[in-house]
This record gives sequence, structure tokens and C-alpha cells, in this order.
Amino acid sequence: MSVTLMWEAAAAPGRGPELLAWARQSAAALPGGFLRREHLTAPGDRVLVLTWWDAEYDAQLPELPAPPAGLVRREVHRWRFTSVAVEPGS
Repeated sequence: MSVTLMWEAAAAPGRGPELLAWARQSAAALPGGFLRREHLTAPGDRVLVLTWWDAEYDAQLPELPAPPAGLVRREVHRWRFTSVAVEPGS
């Protein structure tokens, strides 16, 4: 089974690039063992980090911490997902 961890934060005004740099540095400092890690951004200076693991849904896995308070405008959102299908592009 594989599980995907999703971490999403919204930067304080004007601090999107700094939040992305913080997230990338923090993710690089976590223990390895993941299958894949991806960093994404979205309008509104939102930063998303996805990590895929070969683990059970409720396994103890390393997760990104909360960023420094002044770097974000709200609490971090976190979810876990399991894949139900992978389909190739057309």
C-alpha cells in the first residue's frame, strides 16, 4: 500500500517565495524513505508539498512542521490520501 501526505500553507502577504524556500529546506531535512516528493505553488502565495510513501495509511511518517508564525497567514492544512487508480495520459 502507499500513502500520500499533503501539506499546504498560505504565506503571509509578500512572503510566498520565502515560504517556498522554507518548505523546501524543511522537507530536505526530514528523514528519507519516501518514494517521491513534489513541491507546488498556487495563486495567493500558497505552497503545497506532497510526499508518497510505501506505508500503511496510519503509519508513523515524518511530516513537515508548522512554519514560523510570521511566515503564514493561517494554520497549515494536512491530509493523508491513498491511491485508488493511476491512469496514463492520452
